[in-house]
Amino acid sequence: MEQQSIAIDGPSGAGKSTLARLTARDFGIIHVDTGALYRAIGLFVRRRETGSRDGDAIARLLPEIKIALEFDGNGAQRVLLGGEDVSDAIRTPEASRYASDVSALKPVRAFLLGTQRDLAGASDVVMDGRDIGTVVLPSAGVKVFLTASPEVRAERRLLELREKGVETTYGEVLSDIITRDGNDSSRREAPLREADGAVRLDTSELTLPESFEVLRKIIAERLR
Repeated sequence: MEQQSIAIDGPSGAGKSTLARLTARDFGIIHVDTGALYRAIGLFVRRRETGSRDGDAIARLLPEIKIALEFDGNGAQRVLLGGEDVSDAIRTPEASRYASDVSALKPVRAFLLGTQRDLAGASDVVMDGRDIGTVVLPSAGVKVFLTASPEVRAERRLLELREKGVETTYGEVLSDIITRDGNDSSRREAPLREADGAVRLDTSELTLPESFEVLRKIIAERLR
């Protein structure tokens, strides 16, 4: 039987991972945070002291990178890099900048494309990222473009980072988000854009529970 896929795209800090995780739990399916895969590659590149935009050097490193995803009993995703759990290490502002740069590289996107499609082919999934509905899973049964204003996204991301013990400022987080928006929207390979047939959901004025309720209704209506 063909697997069911839900694609959630949107800019950095829009709450894609949080809402996708809640959706996966509610519908009893697996959540795949594809941004974490790019962050893991960015972390590997940084640890190897390689420039985040040095395409040739990064392409040579790719065969050495071993990324795996594990899911706990609640469907929560953990990211393993060479067997090391890097789920927290990939969430720093520096890791975000590296992820933004390496995700613009064609060899990196090609390296991860098969992994993402294999996951969707093996299980019902809700997958979030930047190009899920446009490139990775263009035939997804449900496509949502999730967004919010840069200022709101910065406030939410700052709170998330502080809860994890990461010391940073609102200005730094906002600057990072604006930079990532520009990079993601203007890159040559799979730029961030709304997929054909996607439902746009702006959560700037919504709380997390309100956002989830709207998203859940959108998905339920389209899966019917």
